[in-house]
Amino acid sequence: MSAGALGSSLCLSSLKPASCSEQQSNLLTAKPKTLLHDHPLYHPTHANISIQFKEKVLCLEILGVDSGRALAQNPSLHSASLHSIHSIVTFLQSKGIHLKDLGRILGMCPKILTSDIKTELDPVFNFLSIDLKVPDQDFRKVIKKCPRLLISSARDQLKPALFYLHRLGFKDLRTLAYQDPILLVSSVERTLIPKLNYLVSLGLSKSDVVDMVLRCPSLFTFSVEGNFKPKFDYFTKEMKGTLEELRTFPQYFAFSLENRIKPRHAEIVQRGAEVPLSLMLKATDEEFRELLTSQGSG
Repeated sequence: MSAGALGSSLCLSSLKPASCSEQQSNLLTAKPKTLLHDHPLYHPTHANISIQFKEKVLCLEILGVDSGRALAQNPSLHSASLHSIHSIVTFLQSKGIHLKDLGRILGMCPKILTSDIKTELDPVFNFLSIDLKVPDQDFRKVIKKCPRLLISSARDQLKPALFYLHRLGFKDLRTLAYQDPILLVSSVERTLIPKLNYLVSLGLSKSDVVDMVLRCPSLFTFSVEGNFKPKFDYFTKEMKGTLEELRTFPQYFAFSLENRIKPRHAEIVQRGAEVPLSLMLKATDEEFRELLTSQGSG
């Protein structure tokens, strides 16, 4: 029996404690990493822990979720019943999420396991369907791309973010849903607006910055302190770059400073070559070498 089938038999059954206990030996044989007798919760020193809690831990492990990490990140799981976990899993499956997807999705966002289906999860799928025009059969694709959608409030987070992005000029709902859903779970007040304002503070006009994020949406995902500041500092001080270059090639911020930008700039300086910013960074290693060689022989 496959791990997926085993997970289903454990967590999608009637969830009676006895039925879970009877299946333990088979389950553990099929998935050695969750060997019951090796699990800390089954050590004699933890004999006071209820069988129901132990079965809940086993259920999470069978689903592919790191139970220790999930319980640490979502303490509410301690009091959650197997029945409630079963309800969440069943609901997600009804929306097209495969059992094999749950390990990653629930592992990344264990809060999902204690969400309220009616007031929290269902509104997210309604948002995907009504606001983003995502067909039911594509729910899985969008959720796999950004599991955090399931722990975001449709009313307080997703709808305001979509409204703001739409006003900026993000008109392609399909692109937002399938390629950039991370933008929808980003706070307008704490993330999107501050990053936009920071880029404007560099000397770029707001219209230029808006054009930059429309062409390179990942700009909204970069850290000001960890990305923008050190890369802009190097660009202006060492590379003597201009704002116009950044305006035309905002993807500059997407490249690694230490592994791409600095080494290639240093080699260009050493060769005394002149290479446009986009070519300097987008070219493969082979193309970059050929580019420098052609300039050296020209």
